Amino acid sequence: MHGEDHAFGRVMRKGVEMSTAYSTSASSHVGYRVGVDVGGTFTDIICVTPDGTVLLDKTPTTPEDQSEGVVNGLAQLASSLGMNLSQLTAQLDAFVHGTTTADNTMIEMNGASTGLLATEGHRDEIELRRDHKESIWDPAYPAPQPIARRRARIGIPERVDFKGEVILPLDEDAVRKGVKRLQKLGVRSIAVCFLFSFVNPTHERRARELILEEFPEVEHISCSHEILPRGPEFERTSTTLVNAYVAPRISSYVDRLVKRLSEAGFNGQVLLMQSSGGVMPPSYVAHRAVSLLGSGPTGGVMGAAMAASESLVSDFIAVDMGGTSYDICLVRNGSPEVATDWNWRHRYYINLPMVDIHSVGAGGGSIAHVSQGALLVGPKSAGSKPGPACYGRGGKQPTVTDSDAVLGYLPTEGFAGGRMSLDIEAAMAAIERDVALSLGLEVKEAAWAIQRIVNANMANATRRVLSGHGADPRALSIIAYGGGGAVHAWAQARELGISRVLVPKSSPAFSALGMLVADYVVDLMRAYVVKLSETDLDRVRQLIAELQLEAEQEMAPANLAADQVHTQVMVQMCYQGQNFDMSVPLPEGTAISDGTLLDLAERFHSQHQATRGFSFPTQEPLLRGVRLVHRGYTPKPPMLASLGEVTDSSKAITGERSACFGGGFEKVPTYRGTALGAGARIDGPALIEEPFTVVVLAPADVAILDEHGNYDIAVAL
Repeated sequence: MHGEDHAFGRVMRKGVEMSTAYSTSASSHVGYRVGVDVGGTFTDIICVTPDGTVLLDKTPTTPEDQSEGVVNGLAQLASSLGMNLSQLTAQLDAFVHGTTTADNTMIEMNGASTGLLATEGHRDEIELRRDHKESIWDPAYPAPQPIARRRARIGIPERVDFKGEVILPLDEDAVRKGVKRLQKLGVRSIAVCFLFSFVNPTHERRARELILEEFPEVEHISCSHEILPRGPEFERTSTTLVNAYVAPRISSYVDRLVKRLSEAGFNGQVLLMQSSGGVMPPSYVAHRAVSLLGSGPTGGVMGAAMAASESLVSDFIAVDMGGTSYDICLVRNGSPEVATDWNWRHRYYINLPMVDIHSVGAGGGSIAHVSQGALLVGPKSAGSKPGPACYGRGGKQPTVTDSDAVLGYLPTEGFAGGRMSLDIEAAMAAIERDVALSLGLEVKEAAWAIQRIVNANMANATRRVLSGHGADPRALSIIAYGGGGAVHAWAQARELGISRVLVPKSSPAFSALGMLVADYVVDLMRAYVVKLSETDLDRVRQLIAELQLEAEQEMAPANLAADQVHTQVMVQMCYQGQNFDMSVPLPEGTAISDGTLLDLAERFHSQHQATRGFSFPTQEPLLRGVRLVHRGYTPKPPMLASLGEVTDSSKAITGERSACFGGGFEKVPTYRGTALGAGARIDGPALIEEPFTVVVLAPADVAILDEHGNYDIAVAL
């Protein structure tokens, strides 16, 4: 089998035994399940076949229209299965997708022309930004590019107080005049954000009706009571504006994708990955497009959490090194950190629950250059077009991948699943011209310098993330994935003092795999601000019932059985005077009682102490809202990767090549990763060649391939 597999480097042995961690058997998979993650350089594809076989593939991303690259990848996958595209799509049970469209829109600031209708006197709320400034030591640091120009922010006479009582009726004539002005300004998307609309949304709902009467061709309307039904005001305004800004591009992209898939014969449901870690259909995210920010990296974290649990690792750092960025997430007790406050993305505040992922511009395509005598790597990337110089696609600037190739980590033949040959001479020429000559170094010395800089950048970014959570890296493991994760994990572990690294065999497409294991998630919230002792229990029960009904309606298209759905109820609490609240579990749900309030106070104090390092047990907390998370469980693949049969690693050696680990070049054996079976041990230095990556073992490192498809590496510190 290995001779046949390695031609494409994708088809892996079927998993026979299923882990007890999964509640759904492989036999429940009637058709194929596909996960697709669009990255800056490659579009990753994971497929689980009806018999449980795991396949992975990659295709270059098409930045001008990502849906084209997605369909190209599906056609490529179909070919490897001996089918044409329509035959594969006709047998798809699930198509789960993570897209960078929302993030790219914010990075490039090329979203829809957006206007804002705000309560009179509050149109500049978005400019105040809670006095937040990214560079506090630079008084000349520019403000972010505005989503809505000041002339496109219209103040509307109206007022609702914090109890939801109307103090000043909505001035409908002002709304009509404001909408006509926005129309003349070329606005295509409108955000509506009135004071305390999350308590009484009547004015926002009427404003939507008036907008459609005056401007029926408007592409999108975002009402804050739907996007973020809670305070404070700036956070709600910012989140609603971002949603209005990215929604038209998201809708356009998803429409194109669904149309392309339909033309290819797929008539099933497309599911989209959200930043909260769950998936939902396009109909759900159409009016909550902001929830797609960071969806691709979130998929990787969900996959990492499952892979780690299989290997009994509960506390770790998930690191994803792709072609453009390096993404970091701290996972403790098996669950990723989910930030519910202070979520700044692309210089705008997003007040939604988001898996706490931090990114830096340090990927395989990051460009190395010399500025004022200093070597810099990133954040600019060569992307998929033209790509690194060694790809032979017209790239001229040296990148991290070029230095990987020059230092011997990457194979010159059989790269990218056997489809590419690397041009080492082109990589060396680029490094010599742009780095070596400027620094007075030999080419290979310059390549090692690029490695040192990019590894230091990634390690420093990781330290910043961990320090914010009070975590000691020496007590953690690393789960490395992405095309470059396995190549650079050995250096990262040494930089951070981490002695254990896990590299899943399916790591090159791990974000796509994470999407396949992600569940349906509807995360809803309603505001209710009151002192805990003054809580109206009937009001809380009513809010829970309303949230439950809305969640069930949103989840209805998934058509899940009752035993596949789980609901968690929480309340948002804080101390008086705090800007940010936290979610405190309320397992009693609608059975909440007076006695529950005392328990809630204790839970809040304990949770505040554990997560923020302090508490005030004698101070009465404030209740600020009710939150409900409705989770529908999806089928899980029986294995996250499939294994070969060779347990004596010496029988998987394919040759050797020179590689550098900082002390000069030495001959290093190469191994065929697809041949290795559970229990195989590899002693470093070694280069384990998987279809789309290379697991690099430094001298004295030891890797054992476990039964779950993870290379468990003991790092020699």
